[in-house]
Amino acid sequence: MGLADLGRIDEVIHGRLRLGIMVYLADVEAADFTELKTVLEATQGNLSVHLKKLDEAGYVSIDKSFKDNKPLTRIAITPEGRTAFAAYLEALGRLIGGGS
Repeated sequence: MGLADLGRIDEVIHGRLRLGIMVYLADVEAADFTELKTVLEATQGNLSVHLKKLDEAGYVSIDKSFKDNKPLTRIAITPEGRTAFAAYLEALGRLIGGGS
C-alpha cells in the first residue's frame, strides 16, 4: 500500500513521547505517573501535557487517588487505545513496506 497508508497514521499517537507512553502501557497495562516519567525520561510538565492529549482521545484512562497520604496517579491503556495503537502499528508497517 505504501503512501496510501500515510493518512492512517494516528497523529495523537505519533508524537515521540505519546508513542513511548503507548508502547509502555501496551506491555504493562498500567503504570504510575512517576514510573512513566522515569522510564520515558520526561519532565513532569511535558508528560502531563501528553497524557492529557491521550486521555482526551480516549486512549488512556487516568486514575488519581492517594496512597499513604500521597497523591498517586495511575495511567492505563483503554480498549480504544489498544485498538488505535494496533491500527497505528499496522499502518506504520504498511507504510515502510512491512505489511501486505
